[in-house]
Amino acid sequence: MYREFFGFKEKPFSITPNPRFIFLSKNHKEVFAHLLYGIRSHCGFIEVTGEVGTGKTTVLRTLLSQLGDDAYRLAFIFNPSLSAPELLRSIHHEFGIPCAGATIDEMLSALNFFLLQENTAGRTVVLVIDEAQNLEPGILEQIRLLSNLETETDKLIQIVLVGQPELEKKLSRPELRQLNQRITVRYHLRSMDFEDARAYIRHRLEVAGGKGTLFTPGAVKKIFRYSGGLPRLINIVCDRALLSAYADDAREVSAATVSSAIRELRRQSSKNTGLRRLAAVLGCLLLAIPFLGDTLAAVPRSIAVFVSLAVPVLGGYLALLPEPPSPSSSPPAVVAAPAPESSPEPHSPLDPDLLCRKLAETDERVVSARAFNTLAALWKVETELVESGLDVPFGLQKACDSRSLRLSGFRGTLEELVHLDTPALLQISLPGESGHRYLALTRVEGGRARIAPAPEEGEWLELESLRLLWGGRAYLVWKNYRDLPSKTFPGDAGEEISRLQGLLKAAGVYERQASGRYDAATIEAVKQFQAERGLIADGKVGPQTLIALYQEVAEESSPTMGAPRPGGEE
Repeated sequence: MYREFFGFKEKPFSITPNPRFIFLSKNHKEVFAHLLYGIRSHCGFIEVTGEVGTGKTTVLRTLLSQLGDDAYRLAFIFNPSLSAPELLRSIHHEFGIPCAGATIDEMLSALNFFLLQENTAGRTVVLVIDEAQNLEPGILEQIRLLSNLETETDKLIQIVLVGQPELEKKLSRPELRQLNQRITVRYHLRSMDFEDARAYIRHRLEVAGGKGTLFTPGAVKKIFRYSGGLPRLINIVCDRALLSAYADDAREVSAATVSSAIRELRRQSSKNTGLRRLAAVLGCLLLAIPFLGDTLAAVPRSIAVFVSLAVPVLGGYLALLPEPPSPSSSPPAVVAAPAPESSPEPHSPLDPDLLCRKLAETDERVVSARAFNTLAALWKVETELVESGLDVPFGLQKACDSRSLRLSGFRGTLEELVHLDTPALLQISLPGESGHRYLALTRVEGGRARIAPAPEEGEWLELESLRLLWGGRAYLVWKNYRDLPSKTFPGDAGEEISRLQGLLKAAGVYERQASGRYDAATIEAVKQFQAERGLIADGKVGPQTLIALYQEVAEESSPTMGAPRPGGEE
């Protein structure tokens, strides 16, 4: 509501990670330097800890962008609450190593072969495990054994454990002393100091298109005292303060406005806590009813009716409330609402539990083939794929190559993927199931996503339900219509650069004659286009920039997900 009032192009303090808003404080730069040193020196084990909201994800995203070239092979495990075999299979899937039906010994042998191949090719293999404080001691010991895969002179795999301070306590247990002793690089990420917090607020305001001095000095001090320098809390209180200032028709955010916003946040937190406690009490009463037997006869009817009505109502309301931070909590289970008696309306949401059951009953290779068929149809290419199944990523790459399609990996948030506005293949983790399933995401509309393959009951899934199933990895299937290089470096020259300059000119960001050289003017044009499309403005032309360019010039009517474009177009 306040974006136009303050002149923002977008919300400056969204808690959803956005690469355009990345800000590295002194502490973030330090931990990043430790990570790069440990990985490039092949130290073996690296540990990074930090409280909730300190920006560990920001560091990992920056690391991903720095190590995204052919000299590295990266695997990110974001949901480590798995058994030893499941974790090993997840590692295989991340690296693209086939493991269907393999035993643990066979998987270890295949992983060792893969590591030796990559080492011979001069590439560094990096495994990053986020939320590592949730790992059981037995799983951590299994990870330690992975470090035994080495040559006489070098570690074949670099393992980065990232988690909350509980990880440090867990590693200090006597049974994990061997692993603890192998960790040679450690860093505890602390919250920002006042200077960094002030620079962080100014940075986000300016990136969003506003004035960096919108918050008065007194307001910034109050924000810092309340947040303790935690980026996530800074975002929450700044967003609320901007809304309060907008409501008061104030053109700057004062200390009094921030104080009002903080009081409101504390009231909301207290209210949510009270409701959760009440629901817990009522839930216990309801669960106890079957065991009370004849005792229920003595309960007044009015109380019984109140309990039976209040629990479902509160349960539905509480599902909308934010969960309090918990260092060891797992993602909440998705509870489906009761099915309506009348026929469902168009785009009625699919029960995520039903979807998971249907996917678990189907071979993952068959699911992958059907999902790819859907994307191939959108790109108007041959869709007669082998119905016996499709391996990901090797079979998927082969299927794309034979149809003149490009395949690019994606890691990020759901918002970032939707912002790219191109249909994608999502890697889905099913609760209690090993391996992955792959679903085609073809459209986003009204807070829901259209997926394929889908059960007969529906194809539209609530975005919040999808968020719980998706771990942040996807594959982008696209067409490189003008056969442009997917990686371009300063000084590159040739006909393909001339074609790139022609595309930039059609997009309205390059006004010169095509020179055929990737020079400073071309780099600036690329940066301008990337900034306008909400991409990282680094001047490097990669798959995401090419996809956006083709969409911008309506090249051959590239399929989209119907996401809003900058300026409100679709």
